[in-house]
Amino acid sequence: MISIKDVAARAGVSDRTVSRVASGETKLIRPATRKKVLKAIEELGYVPNRAAQLTRTGKSMVIGLMTDVVATTPFSTEIVRGIQEALEATPYQLLSVNTAGDPAKEARSWQVLREHGIDGVLYVTMFHRQLPANIQLPATPVVLVNCWAAERPDVPSIVPDDYRGGRDAAMHLIANGHRDIAYVALNEHILAAQLRGSAFVAALAAKKVKLREDWVVPGLVGDVFSDRFVAFENATRLLRGPDRPTAIVCGNDQIALQVYCAALELGLNIPGDVSLIGFDNFEAISNVVQPGLTTVALPYPEMGALAVKTLTGILRGEMPKTLHTKYRCQLIERGSVAAVSTSPSARAHG
Repeated sequence: MISIKDVAARAGVSDRTVSRVASGETKLIRPATRKKVLKAIEELGYVPNRAAQLTRTGKSMVIGLMTDVVATTPFSTEIVRGIQEALEATPYQLLSVNTAGDPAKEARSWQVLREHGIDGVLYVTMFHRQLPANIQLPATPVVLVNCWAAERPDVPSIVPDDYRGGRDAAMHLIANGHRDIAYVALNEHILAAQLRGSAFVAALAAKKVKLREDWVVPGLVGDVFSDRFVAFENATRLLRGPDRPTAIVCGNDQIALQVYCAALELGLNIPGDVSLIGFDNFEAISNVVQPGLTTVALPYPEMGALAVKTLTGILRGEMPKTLHTKYRCQLIERGSVAAVSTSPSARAHG
């Protein structure tokens, strides 16, 4: 069995240095030395005795990851990828539990994490939301990702700036000359829908572009997790007549795909007849449809990496400079938006 002494000999350091690196006590260790020790640990396949370590240091070097339905949602798994990649540069291991959004399962999951003596928790939700007022967070350090707790302003949170992303989407179309712009929205019960929708309205008002309320339609209806798409039907209605929008902002890329289908069913060209812009940068859609979908990318990997940095900093006794972070979303330009000089309604009224 590989021991600390074997690792120390391979790395050319003391047993104590190996022990410190393995337990995350790296404040007094030079980065080059830490890197050398981690390399030796990987090459020799050294496995620290976590039970002995917990007894000796009070630290398990295990971080808990609690999710609702993130593991079964394609674009949300990018948060987990960002977490996993960021943890590779740390001595911490990850213990994941998935609650499927069930409060009873969540209560059992907290118990599992406590039993493993985890050092801290990353609490990740599938969609941007406020946690319920009765949420029971442990005394262990916690960082919230894609959510926040209004009753616990002391708990760090990292969320996407959905409002600014929605504004950027609308402004991109306006900058390309569009004045007849429709909006096919996310489920109204989701916070992101409210933020992106209000940003759309504000962007049009800021640029003195008329808002057609009959052109703001739902793309999803029903309770969250059991909702259904109505984007195809509503987009077909918007695009069928001569008085139609020259551009459509879509609540997410899945809605944009349905709008693509509606436009093609009506024999309309994208972006020649109608420009489209999505949200999420779900590449299974945005990179596959033709032309490629211009969309706003959620910064999920970056949010996951920042969550790791924040939590490991807290575990070292370093509180973050900013407790609550709104991470900017990035506009990804592809081929679904074309510039126009004058919109159909402007020509009709000219």
